[in-house]
Amino acid sequence: SVATFLGAPLFQADSLLNLLIRFGFNLLVSWIIVQFFYYKKSRRRDYYVTFMLFSAVMFLLIFLMENVKLGIGLTLGLFAIFGIMRFRTEAVPIREMTYLFMHIALSVVNAMGRAEYHPKADYWDGFGIVTIIFVNVVFLAMAWLFENSKLVNTSCSKYIKYDNVALIAPEKRGELIADLEKRTGLKIERIE
Repeated sequence: SVATFLGAPLFQADSLLNLLIRFGFNLLVSWIIVQFFYYKKSRRRDYYVTFMLFSAVMFLLIFLMENVKLGIGLTLGLFAIFGIMRFRTEAVPIREMTYLFMHIALSVVNAMGRAEYHPKADYWDGFGIVTIIFVNVVFLAMAWLFENSKLVNTSCSKYIKYDNVALIAPEKRGELIADLEKRTGLKIERIE
């Protein structure tokens, strides 16, 4: 039969349903983080797509690899590979790297989180659905806290190559600030 030749059954409804529910949940939480916390401030569509695709790919990769029992060592190896990739590509801002790492961790938790029942000893090994949901809520709460909370100073700094040398003088500080605000479209609070 085809299943014997390929080394896998042709269709497993339980396995597919489990994958679809977990994948949908992972994508939903990733989308909430990207849409309501990251994109709301940055408006960077390129990273929006990157985070969503990365989350989906990582989830599917870990979910399918975990089902063949390759283990946590492989997962940590993937983290190392993606960490090295960060240094071999163009400079990615730290905020974007943090969100990328958050999506990797979220996908790993959602893909690997499961428990196994041992009937002879009558106990569960692993963690259950409530724990997975709790961890996802913690991810959402942290993103909200650090992006929207008044507890965190949200001002930022920008390095600007400035070409109007005539305004770089203590007596022309007001004109310099006005020129910078006009050019950048930002409200300047402080300059050095």
